[in-house]
Amino acid sequence: MGRVRGGEERADQPPPFSDQVLENVIENVLEFLEYRRDRNAASLVCRSWYRAEAQTRREVFIGNCYAVSPARAITRFRAARALVLKGRPRFADFNLVPPGWGARFSPWVAAMAPAYPWLERVCLKRMTVSDADLALLARSFPSFRDLTLICCDGFGTPGLATIAELCRNLRVLDLIENDVEDEDEQVADWISKFPEATACLESLSFECVNCPVNFAALEALVVRSRSLRRLRVNQHVSIHQLRRLMERAPQLTQLGTGSFHSVPGAAGAPDLDVADLESTYAASKSLVCLSGFRMLEHEYLPAIFPVCANLVSLNLSYAMITAEQLKPVIFQCHNLHTFWVLDTIGDDGLQAVAKSCKNLSELRVFPFDASEDSEGSVSDSGLVAISEGCPKLRSILYFCQRMTNAAVMAMSKNCPDLVVFRLCIMGRCRPDQITGEPMDEGFGAIVMNCKKLTRLAVSGLLTDRVFEYIANHGKSVRTLSVAFAGNTDLSLKYILEGCPNLQKLEIRDSPFGDAGLLSGIHHFYNMRFVWMSACKLSSAGCKEVARSLPHLVVEVIGEWSQDLDTDAVEKLYLYRSLDGPREDAPPFVKIL
Repeated sequence: MGRVRGGEERADQPPPFSDQVLENVIENVLEFLEYRRDRNAASLVCRSWYRAEAQTRREVFIGNCYAVSPARAITRFRAARALVLKGRPRFADFNLVPPGWGARFSPWVAAMAPAYPWLERVCLKRMTVSDADLALLARSFPSFRDLTLICCDGFGTPGLATIAELCRNLRVLDLIENDVEDEDEQVADWISKFPEATACLESLSFECVNCPVNFAALEALVVRSRSLRRLRVNQHVSIHQLRRLMERAPQLTQLGTGSFHSVPGAAGAPDLDVADLESTYAASKSLVCLSGFRMLEHEYLPAIFPVCANLVSLNLSYAMITAEQLKPVIFQCHNLHTFWVLDTIGDDGLQAVAKSCKNLSELRVFPFDASEDSEGSVSDSGLVAISEGCPKLRSILYFCQRMTNAAVMAMSKNCPDLVVFRLCIMGRCRPDQITGEPMDEGFGAIVMNCKKLTRLAVSGLLTDRVFEYIANHGKSVRTLSVAFAGNTDLSLKYILEGCPNLQKLEIRDSPFGDAGLLSGIHHFYNMRFVWMSACKLSSAGCKEVARSLPHLVVEVIGEWSQDLDTDAVEKLYLYRSLDGPREDAPPFVKIL
């Protein structure tokens, strides 16, 4: 109630700081919060902050498409301009999630079409996206400008053609590690569908599209897209054609080279001379990121020398390259921050990386042969070299067949700022290759010495002891991946009771059963998901979790529907959901 002179109240005047005024102030403050964790925290303060945060959130991130219904998300976030949506569990990348499991984009785009006419950006990861979904997206959002699809399936070049033709304001079309394959009679000339007036494209990535493209149309598109900064082409673009694209887009900062392979007579020219290609790279003075090299002809590798000194990112994970072939390149990459490579470079190649790349912050070493009984070309020696030569390392993914505790301990001491440590010893339950001891002490040192660690992947011969180390010292770990590890349910009990910030837990081929699973009853509501496959779970144990936590979705997954009739559980997927069990579960999924 307002007051007038003499202390009398006026009923017709609202209080000077009404709820609406406060919400307006809060909205203006929240506009400065960019990170979703900060926004999530702000929305929990009170109802006014909850409403104001929802009204000002422009990007909605949903880490599990089944955690909330499209209707609920749209009702809360009415002003969203961007959606980031994830679907299948990460172990789908290792073929552990049966085809047809779910994560369809269809219900999401159908719900968004009438609700978000101003939508500008969609990023999908591990979702099933149909050509019809892409067509509806293209027709529903006149201001749409950014589509990124990562590890998705279900669509082909007809869907891409619709996006290219109807999204007149498109600036980003990034297709990353998707399964894009058409039957010969279904292949569409999607590149030519970009309108001739299109000139605002900033990023075009189509490395995963497994069919030839209309090169003349691609070249014309590149020529008129003067703002194009990132271009990643597929293996059907020859090195001759790549050179022509580079000459027409000297402003590129990121380039995916496609095949890096010559085709005699391609583009009406004979075999390309290395010196000519080198001059083209020399003219590309803005290049800082290189990838591709899918069908690498090693004699052309020296052509990239002129840009090596400027590179901050180099991805050779598709190139079978040896240490001797790598060294002339890597010795010139002194500013490199991110490096992805196959293990074919061996320990000798990693030593060269360590010697040259003192600013390296992320390293991924992938296996050329991922089978359990492969020889493997990198070992503990390469890991030690990297730890000694790259003290700024913050993230590492390292596939190998042989490892020692001493090497992992050296990594923990030399790179204390590690945030991500993923060591994948591909052979099952392999001990320290020198002492024959479990790998407990190595991984224990990682969680003890690397205080910023948020993501950890463990493998090799491991006992309950290492999980006790993780529980006692890995208080910041949010994502934990376990393969072929542990010896009793005590391991799982340690983790679920000792890691308060754990959000994502992935376990495969480990001897954990019902007792270990039930020890996490108190924590599952605080986690995004738990995945367990090829463990020792029973239907009874999973049903107990479902009974105890009615708002948790408990999915039992088999390869076939008849797999669900047994008491043994092959795959378990737990996740929290505001809207209960999904309605599109296939026959080989039972929701308890």
